[in-house]
Amino acid sequence: MKFAYRFSNLLGTVYRCGNLNFTCDGNSVISPVGNRITVFDLKNNKSNTLPLATRYNIKCVGLSPDGRLAIIVDEGGDALLVSLGCRAVLHHFHFKGSVHSVSFSPDGRKFVVTKGNIAQMYHAPGRKREFNAFVLDKTYFGPYDETTCIDWTDDSRCFAVGSKDMSTWVFGAERWDNLIYYALGGHKDAIVACFFECSSLDLYTLSQDGALCVWQCDTPPEGLRLKAPTGWKADLLQREEDEDEGDEGERETTIRGKATPAAGEQQGKVKYSRLAKYFFNKEGDFNSLTAAAYHRKIHLLVTGFASGIFHLHELPEFNLIHSLSVSDQRIESVTINSSGDWIALGCSGLGQLLVWEWQSESYVLKQQGHFNSMVSLAYSPDGQYIVTGGDDGKVKVWNTLSGFCFITFTEHSSGVTGVTFTTTGYVIVTSSMDGTVRAFDLHRYRNFRTFTSPRPSQFSCVAVDSSGEIVSAGAQDSFEIFIWSMQTGRLLEVLSGHEGPISGLCFNPMKSVLASASWDRTVRLWDMVDSWRTTETLALTSDALAVTFRPDGAELAVATLNSQITFWDPENAVQTGSIEGRHDLKTGRKELDKVTAKHSAKGKAFTTLCYSADGQSVLAGGMSKFVCIYHVREQILRKKFEISCNLSLDAMEEFLNRRKMTEFGNLALIDQDAGEENGVAVPLPGVRKGDMSSRHFKPEIRVTSLHFSPTGRCWAATSTEGLLIYSLDAQLLFDPFELDTSVTPGRVRAALRQRDFTRALLMAFRLNERKLLQEALESVPPDEIEVVCSSLPDVYVDKVLEFLASSFEVSRHLEFYLLWTQKLLMLHGQKLKARVGKLLPAVQFLQKSIQQHLDAVSKLCDWNRYNVQYALAMSKQRGVKRPSEPPQSEEEEEGDDDSDSLHLLGAGHGVGDGAGAGDGAGLLL
Repeated sequence: MKFAYRFSNLLGTVYRCGNLNFTCDGNSVISPVGNRITVFDLKNNKSNTLPLATRYNIKCVGLSPDGRLAIIVDEGGDALLVSLGCRAVLHHFHFKGSVHSVSFSPDGRKFVVTKGNIAQMYHAPGRKREFNAFVLDKTYFGPYDETTCIDWTDDSRCFAVGSKDMSTWVFGAERWDNLIYYALGGHKDAIVACFFECSSLDLYTLSQDGALCVWQCDTPPEGLRLKAPTGWKADLLQREEDEDEGDEGERETTIRGKATPAAGEQQGKVKYSRLAKYFFNKEGDFNSLTAAAYHRKIHLLVTGFASGIFHLHELPEFNLIHSLSVSDQRIESVTINSSGDWIALGCSGLGQLLVWEWQSESYVLKQQGHFNSMVSLAYSPDGQYIVTGGDDGKVKVWNTLSGFCFITFTEHSSGVTGVTFTTTGYVIVTSSMDGTVRAFDLHRYRNFRTFTSPRPSQFSCVAVDSSGEIVSAGAQDSFEIFIWSMQTGRLLEVLSGHEGPISGLCFNPMKSVLASASWDRTVRLWDMVDSWRTTETLALTSDALAVTFRPDGAELAVATLNSQITFWDPENAVQTGSIEGRHDLKTGRKELDKVTAKHSAKGKAFTTLCYSADGQSVLAGGMSKFVCIYHVREQILRKKFEISCNLSLDAMEEFLNRRKMTEFGNLALIDQDAGEENGVAVPLPGVRKGDMSSRHFKPEIRVTSLHFSPTGRCWAATSTEGLLIYSLDAQLLFDPFELDTSVTPGRVRAALRQRDFTRALLMAFRLNERKLLQEALESVPPDEIEVVCSSLPDVYVDKVLEFLASSFEVSRHLEFYLLWTQKLLMLHGQKLKARVGKLLPAVQFLQKSIQQHLDAVSKLCDWNRYNVQYALAMSKQRGVKRPSEPPQSEEEEEGDDDSDSLHLLGAGHGVGDGAGAGDGAGLLL
């Protein structure tokens, strides 16, 4: 299962559209990103995208009260019932229409879906297995326009539904005698949100024009009476009462309502009266209210507006607590966690997600993806970080473990076209269309070098040699390659010879040879040592789009415009093979295409290439939703990955959708968003400010860049969806090695009891089960590790190295595994050097794991050292300031110093776990 890569995580996109939700404990935010769901763990500072996807972009998410189930509904009306514990889809359902919102009742037995101008109540799925998880209970009619929001009472007896017809409807979840439905008016614009008060039927309604109405109910929730059954139901109920009268005399039947209600129950219907009406826009300027959330226990109301401002009010007095601005973009969604401390805000225009702690006025989470599409990416040499560049001119660095961006560089004034790391891993070099190549330092987070050309040029690609001393960039307009010195920043040479734009650059990892691909159908090899001259020119059959060297530098792969991948021997300038990839791209048909998908595929090609860590395979992606892995020697397709199944993107379907075809043409030609401003219909030109010429378009699916991790365990791709990570999930796979009938877990444990550690370890590796491997390895005493390592065969040394590297990430036995690593490398070092090409991914994986522990431990040690020095300085200062006081005993003095040190050590450790720079995801806890 060497190529069993599975979707692991989605970075670079933190929020697209839909509603945000906090989990029950209030420590995680559930955010819809396109057609996927990402869970941001704010306590542990990690993000994780669930391995499931809907057919269209997600419209709304409903979370059960216990936090175990979630209902995810997309724009097409398809729903997924998801178990958040096991991260699996339990049920599929289609609501037959566009759903605006979904909400579970507080007791978890029902959920309501608003669709069109109706509200439908379903029985919520239970913990037992059911044939049909969604059973329709009731359908509620009343609003004349589309429904917009739902809110339940605390006891799940009633729920309120807001509508675009400026009315709010209160419905009974049961057949109440004194409340069937109640309509509330008083607004002059569409209802955005409605909220019940705690343990009451009192209601707050908010409209889009910034008006808040406070409604008081004359009946408490306990005053609702069940309606007495009539007809055959009443006869059946009377028969059951007669049968059970003798057996259970104390059994009450008032849950179904009495035929003759008591005198206290003979009251009128439920009535509402408006107590007050408040306005958010007191200055008179129009600022539409777009999202709201209310916390019943602390009476906190949070409202978001189209201008990016959000207010915090205390109800029912309507006292303003805060008024802050996130950005100048529309706030799409607002939610509050269960404790009322954190507020989550989502802006779809910027793709921004914020979590704000309103009491301390600080950010818990501040993340934003690239405003436009990502163009390029690069892994750091140890695999811990990924750097991405986008069309918005930003350079972002992502942590692969947490999934958060911890620094953003904004020095470029135009789109970034290429990014790369130096071999040290602490310098990032980027090229841009603004005519500059910049070098960024990851120690001080600054731009310390800016390389420019004599004449302004737009750079399309960048490359750095293995020593990190030479920086090269290719120009798109002057057809030249510029060479600079990293140390001095001076321009060393301008290489000319290409007759078309430079599309790709790559340095040989083993030699100072630069390969440049161009649209002039050639790839040139330049010697960086011998007078910058051209050593070879490789003639191609079509325009070159990408070029890359194999990790050992002995082979060169080139992607061309005719969908071919050609392989070359750079020493002899001989072509060694080619792969035809046109049929593997399998592009889709755009909505407005006049030709079929089969004919449109003729103009598509691979635009990015990357070799695997062992050099045996090549990864290719381009103008398609597929990424292909080819075997280089056999020149066959090994596996094909589908990057996205989101039909909200263009060029996803192979055939035209006949439902969108009419006798007048394609419905896609009709601009649905014309004449609308932020989703609000504009009645007349000039009434509201906005760009009347703006048009809606669907982004096209494509893969812009690919890169294998140096460890070989995962690979990343930048696409229209974001930064996708695919990794090997070895824990869920049974992949034995040389297995026979004599190898069983029982025999492994028997060999451990007999202290035959070598045989037990070999059998465990042949069975290849992680828990058994861990048990066998940790059973070896530390003084016998050297003996066991010396007796291991060469075939098993590689497997032990890989297991040690993966164990460093999860195990707490740091010293024990470091001892294993040291003995293994010392005893088998010479043999490992002979197989360095094959073992390089495992060694880099090991280096990455050890480097993570080194960074964490060194950071903690530095904080402890500084805090101990501070504690000593403070104790000396106290002794100087108070000379008149009687001297303490030695025991008391030592106790004081220790207590100060311990107190400051704890504080230092808390600060050390804080945020990075830029828009990082630091937790201020």
